[in-house]
Amino acid sequence: MERNLGAVLGILWVQICCEFGDKVKQSPSALSLQEGTNSALRCNFSFAATTVQWFLQNPRGSLTNLFYLFPGTKENGRLKSAFDSKESYSTLHIRDAQLEDSGTYFCAAEAQCSQQGWSLAPNCS
Repeated sequence: MERNLGAVLGILWVQICCEFGDKVKQSPSALSLQEGTNSALRCNFSFAATTVQWFLQNPRGSLTNLFYLFPGTKENGRLKSAFDSKESYSTLHIRDAQLEDSGTYFCAAEAQCSQQGWSLAPNCS
């Protein structure tokens, strides 16, 4: 018997500093999976990100940090994530989807910032 996981996806934009207009775009914006199937989510960034995090908020509201990534790839059980800083994107792959994978997925990126001279306000590139 197949169960519809009904995983609804969203985005969470978390940055230490950044100029207005910088964006994180997650796709697809919504996804419904069947148990046992595979899928992937992608986040594109309009800025130079140094780290990326992926979170899952389950239907009861609990938030779980799935990955904290520097450029490269990590795997945790049926989940795998990659972060390509040069191409400004990250992916989250879900293999053999299960009911416990249901929820809202968030990607977050931290901007690469630098300070020029003695300025107290950071400047982001």
